[in-house]
Amino acid sequence: MITRKLDTFLDDFYQNGSKALLLTGARQVGKTVAFRRFAERHYTHYIEINFLKTPAAASIFDKVKTAQEILTRISAFTNVPMVPGETFILFDEIQDCPECVTQIKFLVEEGSFRYGLTGSLLGIELKDIRSEPVGYMDISDVFPLDFEEFCSAIGVATRIIDHLRSAFENRLPVDPVVHSQMMGVVNLYLVVGGMPSAVQKYIDTHNMQHVGAEQRAILNLYKRDISRYDPEEKLLLNEIFDLIPSELNAKNKRFILKSLNEGAKFKQYEDSFLWLKNAGVAIPVFNVEEPVFPLKLNKQRNLFKLFQNDVGLLAYQYADGIQLRILSGEINLNYGAVYENFVSQELNAHGYKDKLYYFNSKKQGEVDFVLERADGTILPTEVKSGKDYEFHLALNNILGNEQYRIPEAITFCNDNVSIRGKVVYLPVYMTMFLKRKQEIEAGEFVPDISALT
Repeated sequence: MITRKLDTFLDDFYQNGSKALLLTGARQVGKTVAFRRFAERHYTHYIEINFLKTPAAASIFDKVKTAQEILTRISAFTNVPMVPGETFILFDEIQDCPECVTQIKFLVEEGSFRYGLTGSLLGIELKDIRSEPVGYMDISDVFPLDFEEFCSAIGVATRIIDHLRSAFENRLPVDPVVHSQMMGVVNLYLVVGGMPSAVQKYIDTHNMQHVGAEQRAILNLYKRDISRYDPEEKLLLNEIFDLIPSELNAKNKRFILKSLNEGAKFKQYEDSFLWLKNAGVAIPVFNVEEPVFPLKLNKQRNLFKLFQNDVGLLAYQYADGIQLRILSGEINLNYGAVYENFVSQELNAHGYKDKLYYFNSKKQGEVDFVLERADGTILPTEVKSGKDYEFHLALNNILGNEQYRIPEAITFCNDNVSIRGKVVYLPVYMTMFLKRKQEIEAGEFVPDISALT
């Protein structure tokens, strides 16, 4: 059984409050399984109502006036005992029953049971909710397994992760044997990715054909979702989705609208890109005109890169044989797009969702990612898959620009930890430790108002 950080999060969430929790994210990232496992750990009985598989279940919330009415209808819908304090209730795929979100307030207030909700495509499907239950429900994103979770799943020891974390924090080289084997784990992750079913298939069989079959099924599911939820634009959405691998493999990796249509304008396609982002199947990284705080004010929404939500799915979409070439560590293979997708996926899961940018200018060149830390400093980040990782003209240009006042930069590469001037070189697997801290740390804050009283 794959252990995830989400398991601990759920335990803490339900122990420290009475709210319901809505888990959102792309299909097949493990939302429902996480709730099932949580219920197994803490409850005697578990009820799961899936509005996608059982559309008639939406009638549970049709024209109800009280929580008791809802509970009565649930009891009629299921044979599972409803014992207060001992039964956990999950409402699955709530994008097919938005009224469930509106009514969850009354169920939480009633207090007999604890509730979980899951949903996909929520940025689009729940836009017409009558009343969002603020104060009664929290929302949390779920992503594919990040690299640290993947390491744990395949058996990398906790002490090794601790050694790597210490090396990251202290900017010290990793043991050479450990470093070499961790690069092998990186190559494995680039092929398997973090979709739970693909990871489990690898653990069970170590057969990459079986892993590929899981990945193909997930990609087909995403395409069916596109057809189901946006029938008017399904051809365009499918075309954009299919173009992600080839656009990332292009020289500048930027998504070129001319690939879709010679006369294409961004405004015509903006809703389609937004749909893919909100569905959780694509990660946009927008261009900024200047690498200065706050980055959002410098964002150019019509210039962006578009990454897959899972690097394993991306690798699967490339030409036959690339998985074997990656696993064998073929040095002549251009890993650029795959490496960047890996890094964007890690950052997206580590607090940088909707906060991913890159910098590009004709005078200074392009930097793969520019990250905004909670303290307002900017962290330029390059991703290098080859041996010339110390060649980064654009990075040198912005570090040397006194107007930007950038204290340091990171280059993720295949080599061990080292420092040259303002640039810290880190092995690409250390992306798992690069996380955005909360803007406001937990704890008390009391302003000094002595002169005001």
